[in-house]
Amino acid sequence: MTNHATADLRPNVIGLQERRLDRTVLRTYRTKVNIDDVVPNPNQPRLGPKEDDELQRQIEANQGLFEPLLVEPHPELPGKFRIIDGDRRWTNSRLLVDRGREQYRQIPVEVTDRTLTEEERLRVWIYIHRQRKEWDAKEKEMVAHRLVDLMGRASAANILGITVRELDKLVEVFEISEKFTQLRDPSAAITWARELMGVSKKLLVPSVIDAVVKKVNQKRITNSKDLRKLRTILPDPVARAHFLSDDGDLDSAQLRLQPVEKKSDDGLLTDLESAVDAMKNLPWTTLQKLKGDSNVLKKIEDAEELLKSLRKALSN
Repeated sequence: MTNHATADLRPNVIGLQERRLDRTVLRTYRTKVNIDDVVPNPNQPRLGPKEDDELQRQIEANQGLFEPLLVEPHPELPGKFRIIDGDRRWTNSRLLVDRGREQYRQIPVEVTDRTLTEEERLRVWIYIHRQRKEWDAKEKEMVAHRLVDLMGRASAANILGITVRELDKLVEVFEISEKFTQLRDPSAAITWARELMGVSKKLLVPSVIDAVVKKVNQKRITNSKDLRKLRTILPDPVARAHFLSDDGDLDSAQLRLQPVEKKSDDGLLTDLESAVDAMKNLPWTTLQKLKGDSNVLKKIEDAEELLKSLRKALSN
């Protein structure tokens, strides 16, 4: 009760500003607080190490944090604040203070006038991070996986604004990326996993995933784009068996591909299946960017007319 009462009094004492973050509107004020009065959020969506030498150099070069942390009144610790966004900035400022750099003890914060609900907190964090470059680079799969752990599949999909099917694909990509443990740059694991998931689902059985992971970790495959060769290797039983063997690799498996003569109707069927697979694998972020694009909508209309004509011709 004390925390809520204090929060209710804040608007009378402090000038609040409104900050709209997607569907959530926050009322906040800015101030500086002792770093000891700020507490990390144990359910923070970002996983992995937060120590960053480059960020520490930036803090020192700017003589402090350039962007304030977004925090809320802590629901259980009176006088303390819990981080909504800014966990990396807090962690690296904390490291500098622990090394005796007392000038970084006072940190800038933007404080909400109340403690947010779990869903509000996650929505706000995701909205903020979607505006940053690293979201497409490495974060969306990690966050999807974390949200499923925290809230379940339906709520996670709702917060991210995607279907459960799209969510499951992001989670699967993240789980596969965790298997690539011997990369020079650990953040590149997501790129490898995305390339692997570009292979047809029918062909991507556990034994194939295990073989790819093993050969990548052994540095026998060194370029993630080379995984696209699996699209021709895996449908061929001889090439596939060779690739799955201990001695097989992508290039030697390609040498064992058998030329296949396709009938004209098989060729059409293959082309249609490829087109459908390509549309199914289109990232939801790409679809968002194409919303309302008149050129794209015209192409879709042309494709619809062509498919109707094709269906009519084949039906007759």
